[in-house]
Amino acid sequence: MTTRWIRGTAVAAAMTCGAAACSAPGGGPGDGGSADSVVIGVASEPDTLSPLLGYGKDGNSKIFDGLLARDADLKLVPALAKALPEVGDDGLTYTYTLRPGVEFSDGEPLTAADVVFTYETVLDEKTNNTSRSELDAVQEVRADGDDKVVFTLKYPYAPFAGRTVLPVVPEHVAGDQDPNTGSFNTEPVGTGPYVLSAWSKGEKLTFKANPRYWGGAPKVKTVTMAVVEDDDVRATRLRSGDLDGAVLPPNLAAAHRNDSGTKSRDFRTYEARSYDFRTVTLPTGNEVTGDRAIRRALDAAVDREAMTAGILDGAGRPAYGPLPVDDPWFAKGIEHPQDLSGAERILDRAGWREGADGIRVRDGRRAAFTLLYPSGDKVRQDHALAYASDAKKAGIDVKAESATWEVIEPRMKDDAVLAGGGSTGDPDFGLYTLLHSSLAGDGFNNMGHYDNPAVDKALDTGRRSQDEQTRRAAYDTIQRELVKDPGYTFLTHIDHVYVLADRWQGLTTQLEPHEHGFASGPWWNIEDWRPEQ
Repeated sequence: MTTRWIRGTAVAAAMTCGAAACSAPGGGPGDGGSADSVVIGVASEPDTLSPLLGYGKDGNSKIFDGLLARDADLKLVPALAKALPEVGDDGLTYTYTLRPGVEFSDGEPLTAADVVFTYETVLDEKTNNTSRSELDAVQEVRADGDDKVVFTLKYPYAPFAGRTVLPVVPEHVAGDQDPNTGSFNTEPVGTGPYVLSAWSKGEKLTFKANPRYWGGAPKVKTVTMAVVEDDDVRATRLRSGDLDGAVLPPNLAAAHRNDSGTKSRDFRTYEARSYDFRTVTLPTGNEVTGDRAIRRALDAAVDREAMTAGILDGAGRPAYGPLPVDDPWFAKGIEHPQDLSGAERILDRAGWREGADGIRVRDGRRAAFTLLYPSGDKVRQDHALAYASDAKKAGIDVKAESATWEVIEPRMKDDAVLAGGGSTGDPDFGLYTLLHSSLAGDGFNNMGHYDNPAVDKALDTGRRSQDEQTRRAAYDTIQRELVKDPGYTFLTHIDHVYVLADRWQGLTTQLEPHEHGFASGPWWNIEDWRPEQ
């Protein structure tokens, strides 16, 4: 984690908006604010706050806790469990003993029955949770009295303990509701350090400190997440004093440091390393992107180094696959520079000939496709435009087009998307849902409908084996197969950059997954912050 001191300025907001959207949600941070409240600008809001539908599945939810959590170094530590699990039967049983005295925010006690209810509901096929495959190893979960929970697995699953950061929900509240449509999705009750106090859809979510929190009442009493989709607008609202902090693209954070004005505030930037990649999905059902030669040529044509330096201002790394180059599971030797000559040779051999306009053609079909990226996301927009520029040098016409996710989702099967992903903890956590053919088109899982039998076999081997060398060989195979048969064009792994008013002590960052903003970031441990003395 890197921190930098910066001097920010408060200037007039360079936009026109209503008072509800532009007034300081937490009460005037531009005037110095209060050390017991914080207003943070984030790019998006969740569809649901229910862990039964996937919210907070990787930990760090401020409303809920899992049996385990991860510390600053991503080491698993006890949370609702009072200790790490007892593992028996050659890795087929995991027994957790609950921490005594934990209460939900409504005052009801946590019991083993709540844990059983949570996992059984997530595993129920009638529950609309697209992350269910992550718990595929679970055969049974049962309570042993009020304070013990026993998981029995179908097969030894080496990283299983890391899956038990899944937040636990109260059966006495959620048990009487349809998990897909019930009020619990927007009116959650949990054991975490904060309680949702208000949610104005599309505008902000406000959380209040939970006085019943088993870890002690937080010093920061109010946390507001202001939803500001557009990166430029979010940066402007931070400069204007409307926000205490924000998630920003690296280039906007750098520009913020260089502002000048008459009214200044002290800020600090936090740069967190991450597994968060930017990639282009290449749908196999599309007659152009489904052609292996096109996919291989695109992989050779892109200039990842230039994207890292120009788009990310150096705050990231080139991506040659889903795992970062500094990850211990990364397959050494798959790195490669831009090779336009190589891209052209691949296309020539496959019969894609240069047309009169410079775009390749085969059997009357132009090598052309649409690349969608979410509107307001400057980092993805810049990646999409750079990708299109590189592709054109090889004779492939890529039309970059911005759209809302409501427009993008129904088109993902046929059109390329500038997507993001990446999970920490274990390679199985991110690669299985990204690549396994059984999950093609299952929500945002395997968006490009990638289907490679060798990759499927290696994913299953990596998931089911406890032998580290066997697992390493499996994930090595996956990464090398993606070089030969790239269902995605991986571009960069981005560092997450945050700018925050300097009024608190105890802020740190973790190595982060793709999902950030609400859970990750310097506020991953906001319950431990202390006012600056």
